[in-house]
Amino acid sequence: MTAGLILAAGESRRMGFPKALLDYRGATFLDTLTGLFAERCSPVIVVLGAAAGEIRASAAQRAEFVLNADYARGQITSMQCGLRAVPPEAEGVLFTLVDHPAVAPATLDALLAARGSDLLRVPRYRGRRGHPVWFSCGLIPEFLALPENGAARDVVRRHAAETAFLDLEDAGIAADIDDPAAYQSLIGAIP
Repeated sequence: MTAGLILAAGESRRMGFPKALLDYRGATFLDTLTGLFAERCSPVIVVLGAAAGEIRASAAQRAEFVLNADYARGQITSMQCGLRAVPPEAEGVLFTLVDHPAVAPATLDALLAARGSDLLRVPRYRGRRGHPVWFSCGLIPEFLALPENGAARDVVRRHAAETAFLDLEDAGIAADIDDPAAYQSLIGAIP
């Protein structure tokens, strides 16, 4: 069993609007990702923070919503909040940020395919790493132990030898939508 974890707690300062609520192909970023994850993961955990009420009220897809009251302290606090909600029977976590809505379903399938003893599976598009990332639940204690100023990449780097990098032809892997220009590029450039 793989749990899905989507972080949607940030303030979206550069965007000026909650990224979770941006439209992508007729659905919000959050609904797009929640739908993709729900077909493959159980449960799908969505971490909310800024604009939590507005985002939750607009969600059309079912998910387990958790609130990170400390979201302003940084992204790692949101990841840790979500990881605490992962059921103990889960074997892995498929993790993404809400600002990566253009990922192809085949990318999720590739990440979830068995890869032996890998602790992490990281997708790459033309050499650029992106999201989502799969990791073994055995790494959850390491993510939870990160300090507030830490980053998930610290755990990823520590386990580089146990990481499978998947080179895939999916531009959505690297499409990080942080500001209005990136959003316009996304809705105009990725079919």
